[in-house]
Amino acid sequence: MTLPNSTRHIQPSARIATLTVAALGVVYGDIGTSPLYAIKECFSPHYGLQAGLTEVFGILSLIFWSLTIVIAIKYLMVIMRYDNKGEGGILALMTMVSPFLKKQSTTWVLLTLGLFGAALLYGDGVITPAISVLSAVEGLTVSAPALHNVVIPITVIILVVLFTIQRNGTAGVGRIFGPFMIFWFALMAVIGVISIVQTPSVLAAINPMYAVDYFMHHGFVGAAVLGSVFLVVTGGETVYADMGHFGKRPIRLGWFYMVFPSLLLNYFGQGALLIREGHVLSTVASPFFHMVPSWGVIPLVIVSTVATIIASQAVISGAFSLTWQALQLGYLPRLKVMHTSSEERGQIYIPFINWVLFAVTVFLVLEFRSSSNLAAMYGIAVCTTMVITSLLAWNAVRHISSMSVLVSLALIGTFLFIDFSFFAANIVKVEQGGWFPIVLASIVFTIILTWKRGRELLRIAIEKRTQPLYELIEDIDVFESVPGTALYMSGYAGVAPPSLVSNIKYNRVRHETIILLTVQVSTQARVSPDDRFSILPLPKEFYQVILHYGFMDQLNIMEDLHYLPEFDIPVDITDATFIIGHETISVAKPGGMATWRKHLFNFIHRNSRTPIKYFRVPFKRVLELGSSVEI
Repeated sequence: MTLPNSTRHIQPSARIATLTVAALGVVYGDIGTSPLYAIKECFSPHYGLQAGLTEVFGILSLIFWSLTIVIAIKYLMVIMRYDNKGEGGILALMTMVSPFLKKQSTTWVLLTLGLFGAALLYGDGVITPAISVLSAVEGLTVSAPALHNVVIPITVIILVVLFTIQRNGTAGVGRIFGPFMIFWFALMAVIGVISIVQTPSVLAAINPMYAVDYFMHHGFVGAAVLGSVFLVVTGGETVYADMGHFGKRPIRLGWFYMVFPSLLLNYFGQGALLIREGHVLSTVASPFFHMVPSWGVIPLVIVSTVATIIASQAVISGAFSLTWQALQLGYLPRLKVMHTSSEERGQIYIPFINWVLFAVTVFLVLEFRSSSNLAAMYGIAVCTTMVITSLLAWNAVRHISSMSVLVSLALIGTFLFIDFSFFAANIVKVEQGGWFPIVLASIVFTIILTWKRGRELLRIAIEKRTQPLYELIEDIDVFESVPGTALYMSGYAGVAPPSLVSNIKYNRVRHETIILLTVQVSTQARVSPDDRFSILPLPKEFYQVILHYGFMDQLNIMEDLHYLPEFDIPVDITDATFIIGHETISVAKPGGMATWRKHLFNFIHRNSRTPIKYFRVPFKRVLELGSSVEI
């Protein structure tokens, strides 16, 4: 969820407080629901761990230091220093560091890592709603085991409602996100404190030596539990991704004053409960809900379910935002994008993405049927993203902050050691379901690379078969001139649009004024309105107009085109004709990329949204001309 642009700059204390509350509802929704299943998974039967003092203290120590190093230090103190004009996220970081790389091979590796990391976030977008809502509803079985058979139907119903309301946007619902999550974090803290007071010795687990002692007792087999310990930091990647929505300070304040203390108190409260009742199997199976009396289980299930819906909402909105960035950067085909708020920029709804996420999420719930089965795949998706983020951060530390090799190695090397430790513990879960996010990311990654490469091949084909622009302008006088202005939209600046060539070839006329219009999205997050236009006057009343946007900007070309007369272009945009080309692609030529990928690109190209709809050009003023192109 994106807030008004005015909130992106220095704010008074009251505004900072408002943003901090809002960030609690969006940024920390995912990580804030991890206590529902993280400790439970650490003592899952497949690890063979007993809830003894050594195990409980060791795991609590691992949890404390994981949250401290990965979230507090890595993301909040280091990586959040690197923003692309205020925007964060793996794509923003990738575009920031790529200009500093001199070797083409290194740049290619960096882009590949960044794009695959972005593709993995779609796995997060389907796993988080599934595991979060399912884990909350499973709390019903603590109070009434007979309700086990209704857990799946209730979960699916909640997911149907959750994805259905997406088209309404999060502007209205967002007003209650922050206040409710404050209540949620406070509730978790209170429950944890009550348990800790009964067993205060559990606080000693902060000592990192207990983690060392755990590994000394359990060795390599015990290290596998890191795959479940990692669940406590899942959702941490959104801390950086949502930086542009709220700003650094509100996100940091929310973590250190509310989220971090509440999570620790609850985790240590669960640990205290296990020290007292670790011999009771039902307690080990669901320590979160066993911290409250039997009469409090149902109310806690209801509150937990609302919290998981908020967490899921944040992740789904994040998938929309990621898709928008990829669309703008040219990594995905044009899709229908609905702006759900006239006041808050960035509030978007993408129907295709929404219903694909819904279908996959429901499939996961029906196929895996429990939060424990889903936990295996959850870790792989997020920890792989975190490894890639650390590798990208290495380049940021070296080239942007100009740190020495030794200092940057010590800093990023520590993060990578922890990331790879978690990765190694999670990768062994491939057969248990961990394959799913890898396969899903690979499919998205293939689509991204195919679309990007296909667009390059299409441009080359158009340039080869199209008359050079300067020659066309020289020969234009042989055609009759008709009054009015024509705007030829083309994705390739400096190239004669095929629609222009076809028009003068078959209709034998030219308009009095011809504007060659290209929309270019840069690797900058946002482009100032002062830098929106590049105007190149050409001979014989031709004008090359390029509209520049950042990858987080909202495209509004019809509004921007009203400013053309200020650049001495004689045009009344309300009376101009938009001429848009439509290419029919055939796969005939070998080379460029594999034939099956060319067919895939052709399929995607045919089904992508037309420029008329995507740029919201009035239909009554559009002339569409087709052409055939071989790739």
